[in-house]
Amino acid sequence: MRLAAIDLGSNTVHLLVADAGPGGAAFRVVESDQRVTRLGEGLAGSGRLGLVPAERTASVVAEYVARARAAGAERIGIVATSAVREAANQAEFVAMLERATGERVRVITGEEEATLTLAGALHGLRGSLDGSTLLFDIGGGSTEYLVARAGTAVAAVSLRLGVVDLAERYPFPARVDWLRYQALQDEVAGRLARELPPAILTARPARIVGTAGTVTALAALDLGLTTYERARIQGHMLQRTAVERLLQHLGTLTAERGALPCMEPGRADLIVPGVAVVLATLVTFTAGSLVVSDAALREGVVLQLSTGRA
Repeated sequence: MRLAAIDLGSNTVHLLVADAGPGGAAFRVVESDQRVTRLGEGLAGSGRLGLVPAERTASVVAEYVARARAAGAERIGIVATSAVREAANQAEFVAMLERATGERVRVITGEEEATLTLAGALHGLRGSLDGSTLLFDIGGGSTEYLVARAGTAVAAVSLRLGVVDLAERYPFPARVDWLRYQALQDEVAGRLARELPPAILTARPARIVGTAGTVTALAALDLGLTTYERARIQGHMLQRTAVERLLQHLGTLTAERGALPCMEPGRADLIVPGVAVVLATLVTFTAGSLVVSDAALREGVVLQLSTGRA
């Protein structure tokens, strides 16, 4: 069955069209795309989705629905995450999207987001996450943390800790001011210590898995890729020392950050705050590395659609 997932995030909209077998045991990617629309721009200050980011996001979602239909998708699942679930004008935005696309839009909870992301990562890493795993998913408006044992979630939380808000409060348009960067990373680390529930904070995972744009961009830079190669990024072991080295390099750049290979448009000003979340996470869990997963929420939605539960 040909299925499509559209992941409507606070920073990025993702499209995945795939042919899935019974129960989603295996699927073949037909089409994949993503676009930075920064839906959550200004949300932290106003509590509402701004007109301009809402309109540009809706335009991309409508385009992706049309592409999914043109590709022959029998079912299309649209899920909205942090920015939409937190916005005071959530209902108006969802209604606008549903009128524009003719498709239902599901606003999922942070815990649902974490669980679907785990399913997608497990599928992408082909079941190699036996034992205890900490999964974290850095988004534009939130970051999800989940502890799984033998592939089953045992604790999950969604923190209002997103790179769009961090970038707005800690902008680095020029070379990085390292004192201000340290204040940023200290804030993130402090919030993890205060806001992660004990079941997650005291976990001693055998491995850490990171997903979403910051982590995959770091993997691409670490691998020296000139074009994005999903097969090489998926499962890449990213060392903490490599992240620290990349941070030092990124900190010397200004506008050149946006010209780096595999740095998608709209991510250049978010990458340094994203690195702060990555490093604070590794420090919190005294980990020297993480496993990178390109597969995430959108794969989890396809798997859910394949079972008929969405």
